[in-house]
Amino acid sequence: MEENKKETIKDRINCCRNGPKVWCIKYFFEGQMKRDDEDNEEFIRGEHFGGRSKFLKKYRRIIAVLIPFLIVEFLWFSYAIQHSIWEKFTTGYTMTLTMIFGSIIAGMTSEGGGAVAFPVMTLLLKIDPVKAKDFSLLIQSCGMSCASFSIFFMKVQVEYNSIIFCSIGAIGGGIFGYEFVDKKLTAAQKKMLFVCIWFTFAFSLFLLNFRKKRKTFRQIVNLQWWTYPILLLTGFVGGIFTSFTGSGVDICSFSILTLLFRVSEKVATPTSVVLMAFNSFFGVFWRNFIHEGISTVTWDYFLVCAPIVVVGAPIGSLFGTHFHRLVLAALVYIVDVASIVTAFIIIKPTGSLLGLSLGAIGAGFIFFLAITKIGDKLLKSLESNFINVEKNTTELNNVENSNQLQVVTNSDI
Repeated sequence: MEENKKETIKDRINCCRNGPKVWCIKYFFEGQMKRDDEDNEEFIRGEHFGGRSKFLKKYRRIIAVLIPFLIVEFLWFSYAIQHSIWEKFTTGYTMTLTMIFGSIIAGMTSEGGGAVAFPVMTLLLKIDPVKAKDFSLLIQSCGMSCASFSIFFMKVQVEYNSIIFCSIGAIGGGIFGYEFVDKKLTAAQKKMLFVCIWFTFAFSLFLLNFRKKRKTFRQIVNLQWWTYPILLLTGFVGGIFTSFTGSGVDICSFSILTLLFRVSEKVATPTSVVLMAFNSFFGVFWRNFIHEGISTVTWDYFLVCAPIVVVGAPIGSLFGTHFHRLVLAALVYIVDVASIVTAFIIIKPTGSLLGLSLGAIGAGFIFFLAITKIGDKLLKSLESNFINVEKNTTELNNVENSNQLQVVTNSDI
């Protein structure tokens, strides 16, 4: 009895000592959520590709970051040496420092580099929103592409339906936004709309995650005909936001996947990274070749940040794929809350601008909470269908067993 008591006390002491270690492992070293083929035992043993897969399996994470880094750095240094662009760092070093953190956050979260660059450039550095938007598109087309390569190379789970249909919708929304919406909004309105709407999403996600043991999925389950129009509409709205802030379709996709379809943040985050890479390329094409509107100053900002983001974004993606989904959600909360607080302190909106900001917050709360409620109903319906299928399967098995028993009894007779 005395020995058992001592063992119990010792176990409790060890548990307390290992508490921080267990907590860190749970939230920061959870592990990557891979595609289904990664769960295949043959693949894990290294028999799928022969001996080569053993090397890939051991060094895949390093290779995933190293390949895009070497390619882009080679191209960048070739251009930098030929055109001697070193003096551009004397004026653009603030953006270089900003994107050290911005690229890592962009790779780890659903918010592209523009979600960091746009508020910093417009609120702190007082740069014109048009230049900030164009810079966001340029830097994301580079950083998010490298991060996307790392995601695919590491075989991280993504939601392909969202990538395909949101991208199609975002092309239409982007064109509509570039040609009509962007021209109607003032610089201050663009800044406040951006931070207010995504703050309401972050708050809605916080309320959803406040529920303990929330049910999440690796992909959109029980696809219906209406799923595709919703994803197309999500992409269209995200494309409009991207047209005047440089990012938006990534956060729109993330919000619908997590709030409505209850896809895990560990899947929705890399999905949003891939989405933003494609749509940033489209935005650069439209702004540079259709509008011919990307200024020389914006290109200079891009040149001093490109060698940084090709490191930060893939590393951010690597970190993000190992974090617990609640950590990824917490990063979204921090970025969005910091953005809206900074905006209200610096811009100090009054009059119609204050009304627009509060209206955007109110409308955002109503919309995202409504999406959350619809998601609750879809989840209950899905669970109900699953229970019914399981019940019918059990009854069918019982009938089959009864018939088999009857056959055996008759044969005995």
